[in-house]
Amino acid sequence: MRRGRFALGLAILAVPLVLALLGPLFVGDPGPRAPSFTLGDGHWLGTDFVGRDVWQQVLHGGRTVVVTALAATALAYLVAVPVGLVSALTHLRRLEELLMRPLDVLLAVPSLLLILLVASVFSPGAVGLALLVALVNVPDAARIVRAAAGEAAARPEVEALRMQGETWWRIAVGYVGRSALRTLAADAGIRLTGVLYLVSTAAFLGVGVAPDAADWAVMVDRNRTGLFVQPWAVVVPALLIVALTTGVNLLFDAALEKKGRRS
Repeated sequence: MRRGRFALGLAILAVPLVLALLGPLFVGDPGPRAPSFTLGDGHWLGTDFVGRDVWQQVLHGGRTVVVTALAATALAYLVAVPVGLVSALTHLRRLEELLMRPLDVLLAVPSLLLILLVASVFSPGAVGLALLVALVNVPDAARIVRAAAGEAAARPEVEALRMQGETWWRIAVGYVGRSALRTLAADAGIRLTGVLYLVSTAAFLGVGVAPDAADWAVMVDRNRTGLFVQPWAVVVPALLIVALTTGVNLLFDAALEKKGRRS
């Protein structure tokens, strides 16, 4: 069952991932534009709202979504994991409050609202969007790291390691971090899905990308007026985003099931 789930997740994930990462290398010459929302005439997925070939836009449009989402997730954990581990292992109440209370303030602001507020002041671009999405995900991720690490940090084994003179790094990473790894892996799968949703929604609203950019989320937004005339311009990029999130979660589920059986 686990192997079947892993194979299914890998197969589902491979399609959008390959198109996103390798598609721009094979897109070819854009050619002349055709009438909007038409099928045939060499355009096997039809044309979009300005007459561009939908297949070429699909090949162009995945890299921004995928790379931005992966970068934002990695950056969020890059900050959240040290903050959560230090908060769980410290015996200084003031240090714990100093690390976690600012994150509570940030947690009170809706993620999309914060991104839109920043975007109203300056245009973030793809890099700025990744940083903003990472920032709004740090509070949640840090709390989960702290909760998972706190349970492991309270075990007698940790006190024994301290009495043996083990370094903080070895206790935090070698024991506490490894004990919390399964929880963090489960959270990573869910969080990547949420990050993909947030990145796609921001792109849908024009944050981080140009209004006519070759982006899967932008394609869904700009082509929805012709959904019943030429549905492929909306259905294909939407399905690719769904496949990306579904494949990631199936892979994480299979990996967690394997780890659970071994333990």
